[in-house]
Amino acid sequence: MDTRERLIEATRELLWDRGYVGTSPRDILARAGVGQGSMYHHFRGKADLAAAALQRNADQMRANGEKVFDAETGVYDRLVTYLMRPREALKGCRIGRMSEDPDIVADPVLRKPLDETLGWYRARLTSLLAEGQASGELRAGFVPREVAATVVAVVQGGYVLAKAAQSTEPYDDAVAGAVSLLSSLREDVR
Repeated sequence: MDTRERLIEATRELLWDRGYVGTSPRDILARAGVGQGSMYHHFRGKADLAAAALQRNADQMRANGEKVFDAETGVYDRLVTYLMRPREALKGCRIGRMSEDPDIVADPVLRKPLDETLGWYRARLTSLLAEGQASGELRAGFVPREVAATVVAVVQGGYVLAKAAQSTEPYDDAVAGAVSLLSSLREDVR
């Protein structure tokens, strides 16, 4: 892995562990195992490097999601597979967690990957739910956009509850609840 990649990967991990404010350039350099000049050779500063790391997180989240969302199974199965996949609930979402960091939220460049990714997530779930309605797999009578927003809120809120309790149980319960809600939308459930 070249120096630029090591810097991005170190920043991705530190942002996830400590947030933007809690991550210093010195921490990044130490984690990446590179000298001070290396960061400024590849990036204008901490914010530029953080933007690259956040974009990498966003791209990875979308790619991982699309692998599940594009599967050749029914809509309900894809949604459940996505919800039930293993996650590090106590660490939170690499994207959603950044919305708790005031410096990221205040900076349009740093916030952009969050806005785009969470927007993509809601839109992709909306599209899947509408697809399920159109195919008859899911019943009519619910608004896909609203259910998609609920699913995103449940997952992101589950992370917060897990971190607060220092237990994965609240996250697991939230996801199980979301699966139950989605199950009630199946056409064959009466």
